Amino acid sequence: MSDPAEKRIALHIQDSIATITLTREARKNSIDGPMHFALRDALSRIETDPAIRAVILTGSGTAFCAGQDLNERARTFEQGDTPDLRASLEDNYNPLIRRLARLDCPVISAVNGIAFGAGAGLAIAADIVLCAESARFQFGFVNVGLGPDSGVSWTLPRLVGQARALDLALTGRLVKADEAFAIGLVSRVVIDAELTTTARAIAKEFAACSSSALTSIKKLLRTNPNGSFDAALDAERDAQDRLGRSDAYRAAVLRFVQSRK
Repeated sequence: MSDPAEKRIALHIQDSIATITLTREARKNSIDGPMHFALRDALSRIETDPAIRAVILTGSGTAFCAGQDLNERARTFEQGDTPDLRASLEDNYNPLIRRLARLDCPVISAVNGIAFGAGAGLAIAADIVLCAESARFQFGFVNVGLGPDSGVSWTLPRLVGQARALDLALTGRLVKADEAFAIGLVSRVVIDAELTTTARAIAKEFAACSSSALTSIKKLLRTNPNGSFDAALDAERDAQDRLGRSDAYRAAVLRFVQSRK
């Protein structure tokens, strides 16, 4: 059984940046029931704090997240039961991915090592995906007789295209950092020693931006792939109408004019 005293995550908030670190190093930061509860608490804290302007999601040790803890599933089988995967997704994974995607502030995943299965889905659910040179991705659901979850069936084709998504999901093969960047799975690859500082530098830039503008960008780019071109134009019009009345826009325009003078 899992150790109830084992720490699952660490939440650190500083300079308007919230950093969630998965801390089950002995289990490659694999996700079990207690980790889901810990992540819920962290997201509740972030959602209710308007001072938080960016979120960084990363892992400790040599892994970002190895996905679902299969030891937890094996215990259920050993007890003569079958894991209820429908309930697992409905109660745990789907709400987790939805809440990350719907945060008003940008989310940066800093992938420091392996990101497998649901861990890979968690990584690419972020708005910006950074990875270290040592990072490895694997959408290996097929290797355990399952289909994709954690939003992978929606997110992966939109990042890498239908053909590559089918290749990665059907073969469950390992993807190294350089290939991940080349196919558009990640935004940037940095040397391992610079992953944390790069993620914080981006987060600090977000913290200095208009929060309303960042929220609008997230909503427009995340929702419009489901709609028509005309719907996208209408959504952009409505957002610009609202943002154009903000103090942030007024100040930015006047700064620009003053700088030209």
